[in-house]
Amino acid sequence: MELPQLIDFLRDYDGEKIRLMEVCGSHTHAIATHGIRDVLSPKIELLSGPGCPVCVTPTAYIDKLIELSLQSDTTVATFGDLLRVPGSRESLNEAKGRGGSVEMVYSPMDVLALAKNNPYRKYVFAAVGFETTAPVYTLLLDNAIAQGITNIQLLTALKTMPGAISYLCDNGAEIDGFIAPGHVCAVTGADYFNELAEKYQIPFAVSGFGAKELVIAIYGLTQMVLNKENIVKNFYTSVVAQDKNPIIESQLEKYFEPADVAWRGMGIIPKSGLLLREEYKHFDAGSKGLDVDNKKNKACKCGEILMGKAKPVDCPLFGKICTPMSPQGACMVSEEGSCFNAWRR
Repeated sequence: MELPQLIDFLRDYDGEKIRLMEVCGSHTHAIATHGIRDVLSPKIELLSGPGCPVCVTPTAYIDKLIELSLQSDTTVATFGDLLRVPGSRESLNEAKGRGGSVEMVYSPMDVLALAKNNPYRKYVFAAVGFETTAPVYTLLLDNAIAQGITNIQLLTALKTMPGAISYLCDNGAEIDGFIAPGHVCAVTGADYFNELAEKYQIPFAVSGFGAKELVIAIYGLTQMVLNKENIVKNFYTSVVAQDKNPIIESQLEKYFEPADVAWRGMGIIPKSGLLLREEYKHFDAGSKGLDVDNKKNKACKCGEILMGKAKPVDCPLFGKICTPMSPQGACMVSEEGSCFNAWRR
């Protein structure tokens, strides 16, 4: 079928309601940017899941970064979208305003030069992300070790997708199919999701990020739901292979091990995170046990939104006191957050 025919089908579909979830913040952003929801039938509902790393980082992690930034000999280095994420009391930006040492960088590798030029200062990188970004931190550690740089540490909040999807399926999220993250699968291979598809009898469509790629994947996933094909199909073959990348897998296993970690709004999910192995603990800034998730505003519904149990407009704060300029929850901070993208529409 040609693309216009796929769009016609998705727009005119009038069967049983189908609920699909993208579990990738980049997909959330792309779907909003390309207006994908505008071409879908009301019977096909797209939900934004826990795929934005900023959105699922618990408040205790932000609080720890703030604590570190206020130490006299320590600088916290981070990407810009983490600066405004609310902790239990304030954000990194607010802590910086009262004297915290916070440096915004564009790549983890930028920390190497900072640490080299200031050997008596400790640099803690806020290592947030999923399977896609975790390999970059192994490269940072490789370089730090090779160059003998000892004043770099990581505060990790690294998450892995299968644990979160299992949690959704085990805790009442009514999802008929998942749009699998293309860039995660570029690292892990499409087969990464086979076990979940079989266990929960639910289909996965691996998708790219362009408008055409998303339409093709959503059409394919809709057909899989209708035909009860509970498998993983790769609609991003130009980038994603079926199997894992053995080099990246080896690098991750060298430095990290699976761990029970907290997801903002969802609590602790077993074996859903990555912590540094014991032999590399000297690179750790205190990542273990950052499980407390005290909301800055108790009315915030980020947790329910991330699970597909509520939409951004269901939150009493949305668009009122919670906007991108004054975010009350993490989903409104990042360009990949579901509330941010709902606010843009």
